[in-house]
Amino acid sequence: MTKSDPPKPADDDAVARRRRLAEVFGDVLPETTSDERGGGGGSADDREAWYRDNRPPHHGG
Repeated sequence: MTKSDPPKPADDDAVARRRRLAEVFGDVLPETTSDERGGGGGSADDREAWYRDNRPPHHGG
């Protein structure tokens, strides 16, 4: 093999592997961040209510 001959099988394997990973896991990263989407993510009261509702019993309450 010379420098001008690219290793095709390895490249094909890598492409197939990436395609298979994309099929299984989908898009790992979103196209936009939560800052770009806006929405605010709810108020502080909403977040506190979630923590109170999901507090384990051994943490009192």
